[in-house]
Amino acid sequence: MVVLSPELQHRLRSPLYIGTVALHSRVLQSPLSGVTDLVFRRLVRRYAPDSMMYTEMVSASELHHVRKLPKLMEVDPQERPISIQLFDCRPDFLAEAARMAVAEGADTVDINMGCPVNKITKNGGGSSLLRQPAIAEEIVRSVVAAVEVPVTVKTRIGWSDGEINAVEFGRRMEDAGAQMLTLHGRTREQGYNGAARWEWIGRVKAALSIPVIANGDIFSVESAVRCLEETGADGVMCSRGTLGYPFLVGEIDHFLKTGEYRQPPTPAERLLCAREHLQMLWEYKGDRGIRQARKHMTWYTKGFEGAAELRSRLCQIESADEGYRLLDGAIAQLQATGDRAVVALA
Repeated sequence: MVVLSPELQHRLRSPLYIGTVALHSRVLQSPLSGVTDLVFRRLVRRYAPDSMMYTEMVSASELHHVRKLPKLMEVDPQERPISIQLFDCRPDFLAEAARMAVAEGADTVDINMGCPVNKITKNGGGSSLLRQPAIAEEIVRSVVAAVEVPVTVKTRIGWSDGEINAVEFGRRMEDAGAQMLTLHGRTREQGYNGAARWEWIGRVKAALSIPVIANGDIFSVESAVRCLEETGADGVMCSRGTLGYPFLVGEIDHFLKTGEYRQPPTPAERLLCAREHLQMLWEYKGDRGIRQARKHMTWYTKGFEGAAELRSRLCQIESADEGYRLLDGAIAQLQATGDRAVVALA
């Protein structure tokens, strides 16, 4: 259990401004490749109505060559505030893609300069831009000149332990016109291993005048509050903590606004959410949605006896009906015993 300090309460009281865009939540949902599609964002939005959502990252090169908006770029006019995240290493392609993003309804355009995946970095995108700050700066200047909405950057503290340049890089992004910086407290070399080094987020926050959002190891209300206290950041961005748990952003937001904990979902309620997630993916994407749903179902099925077997079965479903049958049986058993049942599958 944590308690908000008077200093933190005062700091969080006012809206968070990204340029001219006012956010009434200091908790943001991170862009996650293969996860934060329109369906997932709707679930997160249900529990966090004021929070900024982000699309999956979109390739500016693909937009340039295909000239057709991918489904992952689709946004619901009702889901604002919404940001579309782009990646590439070509300033002109990114400027062009940013104009398309704004036309699609983006309130801000975010540029990914932190993705550690090889297929992104080997082509000059993502965290490889940490090694090319001049190009990164040119990208931001080009995108800022191309659109009227605020432009933001998401990055990491450096490429490796020997190449941590977060403070200098952050200053260059601000000088180029970025209106907010989200900083993941790990290097590219770390990937998602080891602890996020929040101390670097604090150093960057102290060096910049634009908002700095802390990212990395935000898995609970307690970790979010501790991060905000330690770093002085203007907000937190939730990433892996929301996998199979779209309630997290709302739980943290509620606590920061009220100082009170929101009742967490029971195992049965989590599975009810999983069922709805499965249904929405099937209705939105058809068979491709079922394939994508498998990983989501494994993330939801935790925290009760019998979860491992259910998880194993759900990751192999071939149809929505098969998933419904498995989930409905587990939900019924949990509800009948107040979530104390050992879920046994037929």
